Amino acid sequence: MNIDKNTLIADIIRAYPATVAVFDRFNMGCTSCLGLQSESLEKGCLMHGLDLDEVIKDLNIAKDSK
Repeated sequence: MNIDKNTLIADIIRAYPATVAVFDRFNMGCTSCLGLQSESLEKGCLMHGLDLDEVIKDLNIAKDSK
């Protein structure tokens, strides 16, 4: 799966459990968020004031390091 701005956070975590550490490092708290099932990565980054490109880069590193 390609991770991009439209990918749902729940889909990322389900496909690549190692990415939870990335979300935690950015203080996103995604594993306990009520919007987890319907929130895109872009929306999550916007809500947390994060650089989307940086988060995508780190998520791809995490998913590829299995």
